[in-house]
Amino acid sequence: MTVETITASPAAGAAGHSLDRLLRPRSVVIVGASDKPGALGASVLANLDRNGFAGGIHLINPKRAEIAGRPCLPSVDALPEGVDAAVLAIPRAAVLDTIRGLAARKVGSAIIFSAGFAEGGEEGLAEQREIGRIAAESGMVIEGPNCLGMTNFIDRVPLTFVETSVKPLKGGAGIGIVSQSGAMACVLSTVLASRDLDLSFSVSTGNEAASGVEDYVEYLLEDASTRVIAMIVEQFRKPRRFLAAARRARALGKTIVLLHPGKSSAARESAATHTGAMAGDYQLMRAKVARAGAIFAETLEELGDIAEIALRCPAIPAGGVAVLGESGAFKALTLDLCEDLDLDLPKVDDESAPALRAALPDFVGVSNPLDMTAQGLVEPDLYYRTLAALFGDDRFGSVVVGIIQNDPVTAAIKLPPILRAVEELKPQKPVIFAGLDEGADITAAYIDQLRADGIPYFPSTERTLRALKRLNEHARRDFSEGDSSPLPAPGLPQAGGVVPEYRAKQILGPLGIPFPRGAFCTSVEEALTAAGQIGYPVALKAQSARLNHKSDAGGVVLNLSDADELRAGWDRLYANVSAYDAALTLDGALLEGMGERGVELIIGAKSDPEWGPVILAGFGGVTAEILQDVRLLTPDLTIDAITAELHKLKQSALLRGFRGSPALDVEAVAKIIATLGRVLIAEPAIREIDLNPVIVYPEGKGAIALDALMLTAKV
Repeated sequence: MTVETITASPAAGAAGHSLDRLLRPRSVVIVGASDKPGALGASVLANLDRNGFAGGIHLINPKRAEIAGRPCLPSVDALPEGVDAAVLAIPRAAVLDTIRGLAARKVGSAIIFSAGFAEGGEEGLAEQREIGRIAAESGMVIEGPNCLGMTNFIDRVPLTFVETSVKPLKGGAGIGIVSQSGAMACVLSTVLASRDLDLSFSVSTGNEAASGVEDYVEYLLEDASTRVIAMIVEQFRKPRRFLAAARRARALGKTIVLLHPGKSSAARESAATHTGAMAGDYQLMRAKVARAGAIFAETLEELGDIAEIALRCPAIPAGGVAVLGESGAFKALTLDLCEDLDLDLPKVDDESAPALRAALPDFVGVSNPLDMTAQGLVEPDLYYRTLAALFGDDRFGSVVVGIIQNDPVTAAIKLPPILRAVEELKPQKPVIFAGLDEGADITAAYIDQLRADGIPYFPSTERTLRALKRLNEHARRDFSEGDSSPLPAPGLPQAGGVVPEYRAKQILGPLGIPFPRGAFCTSVEEALTAAGQIGYPVALKAQSARLNHKSDAGGVVLNLSDADELRAGWDRLYANVSAYDAALTLDGALLEGMGERGVELIIGAKSDPEWGPVILAGFGGVTAEILQDVRLLTPDLTIDAITAELHKLKQSALLRGFRGSPALDVEAVAKIIATLGRVLIAEPAIREIDLNPVIVYPEGKGAIALDALMLTAKV
């Protein structure tokens, strides 16, 4: 079964519509109202009553005159015009006609719980398309189908069938949840609320017939009650809109944390039957979204942890981490984990950290992680003095307090001086409490006070450090813009298709991509003349748009050292290709001078129709496929940022010089990557460019692309 992506409606602002009628409704109609326990319509009504919804409530049930003292209307045709939000708690078969009726009554928005649309087959897909058309024509905002609805925590409006008791916000801004999965939105809301975190909105978008995650993110960016947006997304249907929203979030100082299922091939297949989404290229998406400014979580637990730290702490954790502990074994475990995570633990000693040395007893060594031993039980003020020293050390961007808290008596000794240090010293860096013993009997009042003081409380140091890794990675990211001015490529074929090597080099060479000296030849006489100008030894390469892999056809002849060898090589080349495919006619052959040996890299550029251009760079040869030793780069990076990314390759030691070999000219490679990016920005008709191999030489001697293949779309 093929499941088609449904195009969401334009952004609410761009279309002149407002999501307020859905997310902040003053009146609601429940279509399919009921008083039967467990019925969806009954659950929605109970939620509204439980949370004191003060707006108008209309009920539609053709079989009932009233429910719980409220009158029922027989159909949507009996509604007054202009109700803000409709909740459809009805079977799929009745949805389409109901949407038509709601549009006729000028209802502002609708939530569709029913499933079985795009994910259910061709009939459901056609109905979902029609829902999208009606929404666009009428200006109605539609959430779903196949969703769990939404909750507005600010105004206490739960339009969902999940039993909900909304806690009022304590003040300030909270976390907004946007999820294609309704079940996961519900789970995440429960997790975050259990940690006493303020929530602003929770929206499940389902199949996104007429509104998508991009619409709700754009709305939350302008909402003063939202500072962090936690997202669970299987596919972005409007990628460029989301990238723009992520960049705006960064400019506004808001944090987007994203969990994106679909990394594995099995998950991608699942996505197509779960929300009607068609999964895209995960790694390409990740490179683009991280560059725009979103933080990726790898698990649902991590999503909640990162969102909590981002909301509670005074700033996103950046720089080195100080870990205060009370065990030598914990110190060793932390060192192991932080090395695996590549999380920076600045080293300190007596000489470099005099304040910390002065705070500690003589028998406690200065280190990071710090092992305070059990001395804090005897001398509780030690926690205060130690934290004061760590707070004042600029090498530490955040402080993790890894404390053993195994019983109420122990906690009552340790927690008061820790709380006093935070409250009196008011550190401007994030402080995170990370217990070592999950399940310990710790007085709830201490946890509440930690959270009230802006200190996230975690029962696991490992979870804390993993979340810090993601946040530190984001904080270290260089968002400065490189030269992304368009670099047009004159001479691109208009017909589309594969551009053979000689034409690709004729197009890209003048733009600054370095290739060997060469000439395209259609006869052996032309080849002899060119070889005389270039100098022997030379290589011959067969040229045809139908011959992507020349080596497989024997279409490459190397090290021809004189005219006689060149004549023989020319005949052998044509004979090899003819034996490989007698129907294949060559355009000619590319003659090039043989170059010096160096380290092989691969550079590929791809212009995705949805996400735009991205560059792949890594080590060439078989390692490119076996080790997947590549980096995906966006075309707006600076040369320094590209160079830094290349040094993150698994085999990057080869670039820096390995076992006496010289360091390589990484900057020359970075300039090739930057140039390709500018070409793709200027020429969206170029779908792919493959430079493989690219030979990189020692510092100062540059890099050169030996082969080039280009794929273009029809213009």
